[in-house]
Amino acid sequence: MSRLEVIRKTLWIVVSIVFVGAFLASCGSQIRKDGAPSKSVATGNQLPVDATPRKEPKSRYGNPPVYEVFGVRYKVMNSSYGYQERGVASWYGKKFHGRATSSQETYDMYAMTAAHKTLPLPTYARVRNLRNNKSIVVRINDRGPFVDNRIIDLSYSAAAKLDMIGAGTSLVEVTALSFDQPPATQPVRAKTDAKPITELAVDEPRVFVQVGAFGDLDNAKRRFALLRDSGIGKATVHKDTSRAPALYRIRVGPVENVDDYDRIVAKLNQIGITESHLVTN
Repeated sequence: MSRLEVIRKTLWIVVSIVFVGAFLASCGSQIRKDGAPSKSVATGNQLPVDATPRKEPKSRYGNPPVYEVFGVRYKVMNSSYGYQERGVASWYGKKFHGRATSSQETYDMYAMTAAHKTLPLPTYARVRNLRNNKSIVVRINDRGPFVDNRIIDLSYSAAAKLDMIGAGTSLVEVTALSFDQPPATQPVRAKTDAKPITELAVDEPRVFVQVGAFGDLDNAKRRFALLRDSGIGKATVHKDTSRAPALYRIRVGPVENVDDYDRIVAKLNQIGITESHLVTN
């Protein structure tokens, strides 16, 4: 074996050990019991200020092109530009306070940070709670959460500011605050509603699972019939006249909470519908 091959092999082993160790710290909240600190920061002036977005170089750690966890392969995004997604947020706390994150920074449950499976580390993002419209800015410096239907894992303080500590999870919208330049070819954006997203004026916005958007009414009716015949209730056909020609969006809901969302997604998967996303009215 040549000297170059030995060096490459050694570097790969070191990187693998570092990443696996960081992964165990970052996703451990899904494996071992976690909890809030004994000293709460969820009230009054104890809440930290949001993270301040600034341009930073990519971390030397936690950004492999591809990695695998629990048999699932994840491809790390080259850029955060244009990223926006809706789904379920969870949080992790004292069990991992002081441990290394995937970027090899120390996890601080009192800081405004988060973990994400594929965004480059670090990335700043705005997280909006779709249940109460509260919004925060976090710095993503960790990997996770590796649980179905979960798109971001928030620090304890970030979750407290979104008022989701008690529930443990919440339906959220995540928007990258990117300093990256637009790529030469526009990337495929994450799954979101096609219409521009505006701030909601109500305390309890209604949330739906969209399971298709069709330009042909007959195709929309067939998708609706499949949902109805499969026992998936609360399905409606929404005609979007803001488009020309109009689009017929098939939606299930309103979604009451995260448990309701998980049940709906599980039923959709059973009938072969794996592409869905959250929208609000």
